[in-house]
Amino acid sequence: MTLKHWFSSLIGIVFFLVTAAQESWKPAGTKIKTDWSEKLDIANPHAEYPRPHLVRNNWTNLNGFWNYALQERTKEEKPASFDGKILVPFAIESSLSGVGKTVGKDKLLWYERSFTLPSTFKGKKVMLHFGAVDWQCEVFVNDVSVGTHQGGYDPFSFDISKALTKKGNQRILVRVWDPTDDGPQPRGKQVKNPEGIWYTPVTGIWQTVWLEAVPETYITGTRQTPDIDAKQVKIETSVANARAGDQVLITAYDGQTKLAEQLTNAGGAATLTIENPRLWSPENPVLYDLKISLLRNGKPVDAVSSYFAMRKISMEKDASGIQRMLLNNEFVFQYGPLDQGWWPDGLYTAPTDEALKFDIIKTKEMGFNMIRKHVKVEPARWYYHCDKAGMLVWQDMPSGDMGNSWEMRPGIYGKATDKNRTPESEAIFKTEWKEIMQDFYNFPSIVVWVPFNEAWGQFKTAEIVNWTMKQDPTRLVNTASGGNFEPVGHIIDLHNYPEPLIPEPSLFGADRILVLGEFGGLGLPVEGHTWQDKNNWGYQSFKNKEDLYKRYAEFISVIPHYIEKGLSAAVYTQTTDVEVETNGLMTYDRKIMKFSPAALNQLHQQLYNKGLVKMK
Repeated sequence: MTLKHWFSSLIGIVFFLVTAAQESWKPAGTKIKTDWSEKLDIANPHAEYPRPHLVRNNWTNLNGFWNYALQERTKEEKPASFDGKILVPFAIESSLSGVGKTVGKDKLLWYERSFTLPSTFKGKKVMLHFGAVDWQCEVFVNDVSVGTHQGGYDPFSFDISKALTKKGNQRILVRVWDPTDDGPQPRGKQVKNPEGIWYTPVTGIWQTVWLEAVPETYITGTRQTPDIDAKQVKIETSVANARAGDQVLITAYDGQTKLAEQLTNAGGAATLTIENPRLWSPENPVLYDLKISLLRNGKPVDAVSSYFAMRKISMEKDASGIQRMLLNNEFVFQYGPLDQGWWPDGLYTAPTDEALKFDIIKTKEMGFNMIRKHVKVEPARWYYHCDKAGMLVWQDMPSGDMGNSWEMRPGIYGKATDKNRTPESEAIFKTEWKEIMQDFYNFPSIVVWVPFNEAWGQFKTAEIVNWTMKQDPTRLVNTASGGNFEPVGHIIDLHNYPEPLIPEPSLFGADRILVLGEFGGLGLPVEGHTWQDKNNWGYQSFKNKEDLYKRYAEFISVIPHYIEKGLSAAVYTQTTDVEVETNGLMTYDRKIMKFSPAALNQLHQQLYNKGLVKMK
């Protein structure tokens, strides 16, 4: 057999195996599913470019069918055989993985797949990227360990160039361990025994895996900081393996119109002046394009594209001496739902990019201008969709290592406690929180960081909040949403169910922005669209849409008075039903809207009346 015939036979075998896997694949379990699960391209799931702020054309997607195996944690060597196929990037517990198995602290999850390098990768360094893997993993390429990572919510990459063979198939192995709530790591609402407000575990790869070809010297990142008062944007660049004399050319565009351009040293910063800037806001989400070229002796070595917005978030006292949250130097009341970001078929992972965008668009149609992303971090494309739609985002740090005492009433002494975390637990928290803030810094939609929720693992509050503010001085920090109050940070945040209330302005308003971080939770189980047939749960349950809307409208009717008194923002629980929680604005499968979006939009307009607040 000639080499040509052998290679053709190999391609045929691979095609047969992939086709067979596709034909035999089906979603696991019998739980409800979204319509997007039927539209899922199992040959190429989540095919979109996954990194909107550092775009290159030379890349390839590794989502699709991988082999998987579960084995005891005591056996760290690679498995001799695999249990079957898993559809990446869906977690093994999810229906769309095609597996639907739990893992737990005593087992390891292994992944395997082979790939061939595209011809366009020849002569380039090869980077292997993971959007997110929950929680701890080691990656091998051709049996060579290329790196380890801890953290379930931040993207990471390895240079795998030296592990690659010169030709033929390349093999990736990924070993994952995730203790869920048996460990101290950030894990949000995942628990090994789901009930109430606690949900199914998510283990392993749950975002896109992809390869990228880069030159020896290449742009590794940018940091984009707008200053609307100076009509400028600062662009900092980082470059790997730069040589003396290398330069970076940074150009800003409005469509096809060049706005500004500056040449700087590799790894340096440029400050571009944007004349007559159009400011990004929910009503006018203007994004400007960036082209960034790495030059050597005047010739391009590497190039990426990105974007930025001219947007400012700040605080200032109103005419009554109450701190207010300002957007672009104006008071804008921020109102949005608590958004868990869970899916009945994909768990942490939306079935498709269209589905990922759906919740944002529906939230906007219902007249909300903000989303609080609750103890979960989304793929970068979710924030990109928020940027495009003009949706403000409050980003929570995923919680973990819980067990301390919670006092939800601000200003009460004697009950609240900080969690006494181990040095390992503290280091895990700070490492991942810092990575999240760095990796998502460039998304203008994010305006508030929330390090703690309801005292869930809240520790060294003043130290962590001040450290968070230092990491990103361009955004506001909500100390502990509904958690144990300490006089630090920009915001004091009250949780109250079901009716809306606010922190007392005369006690807290002079120093901090007043926020109602959670309220509502009005439940309506819809037959045929629930996670389970009975024993569903809501903070207050109703039997029909009419009574649900009436109660919700009563809540909204009192909020304008609270805005006049000092309230700057409110968060309603929640966007969708999640598992046994039935207090969503829509069902978990997104098939039924419990409220008319048009009716809610009209109802919410009273909250944005600028006449409610007089600034100085």
